[in-house]
Formats: sequence, structure tokens, C-alpha cells
Amino acid sequence: MKNFRRSITLRSRVDAKNHMFIGMMLFLFCFIPQAYALELPRKSPAAEVSQVVGLTKVHVTYFSPGAKDRKIWGQLVPYGKLWRTGANGSTKISFSHDVKVGGKSVKAGTYSIFTIPGKESWTFLLNKKLKIWGTYGYKKEDNVLEIKVKPSTVPHRERLTFLFANTTDTSTELQLEWAGVRVSVSIATDTKKFAMAGIKKALARPWRPYFLAGRYLLESGDLGPAKAYLTRSIKIQPSWWNHWYMAVLLSKQGKIKDALQHAKLSTKLGANDRVYKSFYANRITSAIAKWSKPSSRSTK
Repeated sequence: MKNFRRSITLRSRVDAKNHMFIGMMLFLFCFIPQAYALELPRKSPAAEVSQVVGLTKVHVTYFSPGAKDRKIWGQLVPYGKLWRTGANGSTKISFSHDVKVGGKSVKAGTYSIFTIPGKESWTFLLNKKLKIWGTYGYKKEDNVLEIKVKPSTVPHRERLTFLFANTTDTSTELQLEWAGVRVSVSIATDTKKFAMAGIKKALARPWRPYFLAGRYLLESGDLGPAKAYLTRSIKIQPSWWNHWYMAVLLSKQGKIKDALQHAKLSTKLGANDRVYKSFYANRITSAIAKWSKPSSRSTK
């Protein structure tokens, strides 16, 4: 009997140890993976920047290393050697339409950016291979662009940064700044070509595309083509929109009497339109009052 009780006691201790072991294993399986999933700041955080130039979107994604009191140019980033122009994976740039980079044509799409820094001159490269870590896998034959650019001296910037500057409706500059150095690359796009392509595509529809085309050309200063599109829009379906912009166009041509007629039609057609009443009524009423003065009228 005594031996039987001792056996039960030993078995209980073994069972208790087994339960503790299983409990510890469950704890490890449950909590250790969470420790491995812990997010911490990266030494070279991810960054991105975008710019719309007319109708073309330019987008850059990269990793941004810090200077951290190191000598960057000629040491951490050697002169005369291929550089990934960032950290970790390759820096990438995408264009939604065809562009010219440094005066050379580049098709719409996404490319890797590489550079070869130098004291007096840099080589700026666009490469069609995207899945590249560092410079491993880079092949010169995959380049779609190679241009020379000159670096300039600027105030110290701790982290490598891409930014856009001097943007217009047809061009911008992509600038790389880091550790007292700036490199600028020009990007240009034929905005009017893409706008006209969109206009032509939309012209199969009713009055509004003709109106939008006329308004765009009017605001661009092309009064002749603008008048033709606005006239077509009015012929398809008169609206306060197309009559008002025709009035604006005619006033620019000095035809105040005709402009006044279109402006009055615009107020009549827009009487029950929310957009007209909220944003245009006062403007058009003021124009009618101004053009109605004898001194404003033209015999044209």
C-alpha cells in the first residue's frame, strides 16, 4: 500500500512537470513570434515624392540613408563607381506619359535610377530592371537613358532626399540633395499634345467635351480654335456654360455687343443651376453691367 501511494505521488509530480513544460512551450509559441514582428525605426527609412506636370504624374520611391557624421562623397559613396542612389533596393521613378529627361526621350513606365557620382560631373542612368538590390543584377545594356549632370553645393541635408522644383505646366526638375550636394535633372512633357489627344477622344460625345475643349484653348490663348469648339458646343446643346465662355472669348476679341448677348443667355439658362448660382452668377451679372455701358460697346 505504501509503495502504491509512493507511485501515485511520483506520477503526479511527473504529470505536473509535463504540464509545466507544455505550458512553457505554449507561452513561447504564442509570444516569441510577436517579439520577432516588433517594428523598429529603419536606418534608411522608405520615402516617396510625386509631382504632376500638366497631365503627367512623376513618382519617385526610395530609401533615405542618413549622413550620421560620415564623409559621404568620395568615401561612403565613391567617385567614379556605380551607386544605387539611395539604400537597400533600387530607387525607382515612374512616368504616366512619355517624357524627356535631360532632353532625351523616355517612354511612360517605371525605371530604376542609378548614378555614377563625380567631383565635377555625375552620370544619371535610368534602367529598365526593377528587382535589383543595391547594384547587384545591374546590366548596362538594360539602360534606357544615360546623361551627364553637374553637381552643385548646397546647405547640409542629413538624409538623402528627392524633391521637385521649378515646376510648370510642361516641365519640372528632379533634385537629389544629400550632405551638401545637389544634382538636378530636367523633366519635360508635351502637355498640349496629351491634352489634345484627350480632347479628340472625347469629342464623339455631346456638348460638354466641345465646351471643355473650347474652354481649355481659350485659357491657352488659342481664340480661333476655341471659338470653333464653343460654337459647336452651343449648336449641339445651349447651356449657360458654353454661352458664358463664348461671351468671355468675344470680349477678348473686342466684340462686346455679341459678348453681351451670350452673357444674357447664360443668365437665363443658368437661373436654376446650383453651380451657376453659387459661383458664377455675381461674376456674369457684373460683366453684363460693365458691357452694357456705352463706353464698353464695340461696333465690331
